[in-house]
Amino acid sequence: MSKLGIVADDLTGATTAGVLLARSNIPVAAYFDSDNLSKDKEQEAFILTTDSRSIKKEEAKARVQQAVIQLKENGATYLAKRIDTTLRGNIGAEVEAMLEMMDDDAIGIMVPAMPQSKRILVGGYSIIDNIPLSQTPVAKDVRTPVEESHCPTLIKNQTDYPVETISLNTILAGKASLEKRLQKVRESGAKIVIADAVSLEHIDVIAQVVSGLKWNVLMIDPGPFTERMAYYNGFTMKEEALNTSAVSTEQQKGTVLAVAGSASSVTKEQIHHLAKQENVIQIPVAAKDLVCSNETSSKEIRRVIDVAVNHLKDTSPQALIIETSVTNERVDLKAEERRNGLSLGDAADNINKALGEITKGILLQTSKVKGIYMTGGDTMVHILKTLEAVGIKLLDYVIPQADLGIVIGGHSDGLVVVGKGGLTGSVQTAADIVERICKEASVRELIEN
Repeated sequence: MSKLGIVADDLTGATTAGVLLARSNIPVAAYFDSDNLSKDKEQEAFILTTDSRSIKKEEAKARVQQAVIQLKENGATYLAKRIDTTLRGNIGAEVEAMLEMMDDDAIGIMVPAMPQSKRILVGGYSIIDNIPLSQTPVAKDVRTPVEESHCPTLIKNQTDYPVETISLNTILAGKASLEKRLQKVRESGAKIVIADAVSLEHIDVIAQVVSGLKWNVLMIDPGPFTERMAYYNGFTMKEEALNTSAVSTEQQKGTVLAVAGSASSVTKEQIHHLAKQENVIQIPVAAKDLVCSNETSSKEIRRVIDVAVNHLKDTSPQALIIETSVTNERVDLKAEERRNGLSLGDAADNINKALGEITKGILLQTSKVKGIYMTGGDTMVHILKTLEAVGIKLLDYVIPQADLGIVIGGHSDGLVVVGKGGLTGSVQTAADIVERICKEASVRELIEN
């Protein structure tokens, strides 16, 4: 049976792509590594994360090529490269890596749009919620800033492969026009073709035409194009999602652990709003004490675990918030790294590792936690790795890029989780996620019992 293999440069990207397939009832799971792929016969789509967004391009390329080998060994005949909606990372090098692992006739079709998240491409320019990409906060991203809004220019600067484009006018002119343009750019020697799209309907048309050409295609996108290509390539639709609407408030038991590692203004608004809801407890964490992995850090980890567990002994809150930068003053991580002789990125990694230890410590001492909400991509990765999870079975999204799944393996196998990037959603999003986790966990518990 044909399988779809997707390579993502981080876990939140993997889950974002995966839930789009899951919403089409295509069984899909995201894994940290390939060790457990061969044990999983249920999935029709596998996603491997390479954690390569912010590393050197040579190392990123090597990781991606190894991932392709592993996916192929586990039956993947269709390949896709999941890219960030804001074009961060080593896109050119990673696309090159995948094309080099495919037959000579392979061509990369890149559709960077994700309209349901207000990410579109028009005239080759990436527009994020009506703002050119280079004018968004992504331009000042600490690890992977993007200062170029014009996607073809960005990609041409990252690869030696010939790059061509498909304009919005061509797509609006219809399928015949699009097919003609695709044939022409391929004949001209293009190896990567970048297509405009401002709606899901445009992405659907591109997928219809590309699949009809029967080319050997590497799909390159944040997820919507890959999902449509999977549909048109005949991936079977299987199990329906569980119906959580029938679960009453009285049937919703247990606590959602909300772990906020993101310091974005969006996350702060969401957590502030969640904390104001009825039956929610907020526990601030001293991020400055977690910058170095030392006794000070260990002491703060133990303190937070003890406070959380004591709350859960006496009460059953709907949500228990663990946060590092909502209540306390934001820490200048670069300054702390200089002061403590740390390398760039070490402070953030140490804070997120500590959040993982806190989460694990709480889960080991109570059975009241029925799900985890994690905001901040690195926070999610460190928590799941600390829990020794091997992957996530994807189910759905609460909103686009707030992805619902079930933990595979480790200390919390079967636990309901949602991971969300720090810049995604409205003020209500965190509260909506907690409610959805409660419902999902409750209906699964009802079914099992």
